[in-house]
Amino acid sequence: MPDELEKINEIFRLHEEVEKTASQKKIEESDLKGALQGKAAVSDRIRSFVNGPDDDEADEEISEDELTERDYRPVRRGREYHSGCLGGVMYFVFILCISIILACVAWMSAADALALNKELFTAEVTLPTDIFTSKTVETFDDKGNVTGTKRVSSADIDYVAEELKSAGLIQYKWLFKLFCKVSKADTKLDPGEYELKSSYDYRALVGKMQKNSGAAATVMVTIPEGFTMSQIFYRLEENGVCSYDDLMEAAANENFDYFFLEGTESGDPLRLEGFLFPDTYEFYKSMSAASAINKFLQNFYGKISADMEKQLSDKGMSLRDVLKIASLIEREAANDEERPLIASVIYNRLRTGWSLGLESSILYVHQDHEGAPTAEMLKEDSPYNLMEKTGLPPTPISNPGISSINAALVPDTTNYFFFTLDTATGTHRFFETLDQFNAFVATQDYGG
Repeated sequence: MPDELEKINEIFRLHEEVEKTASQKKIEESDLKGALQGKAAVSDRIRSFVNGPDDDEADEEISEDELTERDYRPVRRGREYHSGCLGGVMYFVFILCISIILACVAWMSAADALALNKELFTAEVTLPTDIFTSKTVETFDDKGNVTGTKRVSSADIDYVAEELKSAGLIQYKWLFKLFCKVSKADTKLDPGEYELKSSYDYRALVGKMQKNSGAAATVMVTIPEGFTMSQIFYRLEENGVCSYDDLMEAAANENFDYFFLEGTESGDPLRLEGFLFPDTYEFYKSMSAASAINKFLQNFYGKISADMEKQLSDKGMSLRDVLKIASLIEREAANDEERPLIASVIYNRLRTGWSLGLESSILYVHQDHEGAPTAEMLKEDSPYNLMEKTGLPPTPISNPGISSINAALVPDTTNYFFFTLDTATGTHRFFETLDQFNAFVATQDYGG
């Protein structure tokens, strides 16, 4: 029995030790948990000190029992700090790159607008008349007040910019067009052909693409006496002044304000025949057709003296009729000495009601024909066939020079009614009677 009691007591002792050990373990675990909570509270206070308290926890005090183990880690900069620093650097680099690009664009634009550092050369730029249109703009007084409106010619700046770009005179069409819009350059340009230098800046380019600027390309054209209007217009086209069609259109419809054109029928280009004074002219290349024609008319107007006006009045004739006679003289005369004599024959025949009998007039209808008129031409039913019709032709048949005009105004006084070519001398012989005329013709060989 004692042995059994001892065994029982030993079992109870061991059981108490196990319970004691378990109790101590619970206490240690509780202490460890509290210690960890305390560390968490300390960490929260450290963060609150660094970052500032939260709105909801600013006044809350944290005990050491609330700390956790993780809050005892050393204080260090977080990942957010590194990301913010890198973003700032990238933003600075971005701004720097944009600034450099803008500075380069500004420099290149300024270099183009001011013609800086360009290779020196000269280029020809043509502004044709068909890129110009008419538009209404306001007019201003010296104080900047609007006084009314006026019609002006406006150039197609897109076309102008393209031409300058193609010629290498500008690099940036958009910049030139912006300059033209601000400076209203479209109304300052004139049609024509211009010789422009690469050293011209935008302002100089606009200034040089104007008449009388010194940069406008010009050409000297000589118009011989006796040329018809058609021949004159073809010669102007050949020399690059303006096109034949544009000249004919302007001759027909343009309003030229000269007294000698009063009463002429608009729409008919032949109203100007005889008034295009033959001379040597300086024209701008690719100028307007109306301006080119006006050069002739202005020159003709300057040739009309007070004496001429008095002679017209004394004769009771219109200037246009005198030009018809002068144009016939111009086509028939071999030299200046013959002109007053031929004029006397014309006036003598007109007074008697005879036909003028001049073959040259029918050639006005056949301007492409070379040589003497054919027999068929001389039988045509045309107002220009002066072998058949009496009186003067409906228009001058050429544009006479001043010598022929003077001869038509002051003819010689003769009894001549006939004249014909002397093939031996290349001049004309004059006769009073038909028998005298036929006798001389029989001695000549006119080639059939």
